[in-house]
Amino acid sequence: MELSIAQPDDWHLHLRDGELLEAVVSHSAKQFSRAIIMPNLRPPVATTAAAVAYRESILKALQTNTDFTPLRTLYLTDNTTQHEIKLACKSYSTLLT
Repeated sequence: MELSIAQPDDWHLHLRDGELLEAVVSHSAKQFSRAIIMPNLRPPVATTAAAVAYRESILKALQTNTDFTPLRTLYLTDNTTQHEIKLACKSYSTLLT
């Protein structure tokens, strides 16, 4: 029996911003269908607005002939509110519909 995975998901992809993002993300997109993005940014991605903006940066850095889906994370702190988590969930669910 043979198992063949055409395009798996990356469950822990570290990306940066700017030139490093542009240099790396297309290579990942060629190998993976989706990736859970671990943004190593300063300041960290701690709000939904920052996560949405970072996703847009990732999509902009990709080559146009890809269907790669960057899945976002938030940096949770003692100051992260329930409201912020609900916003993040709502933001993600709008991408699925």
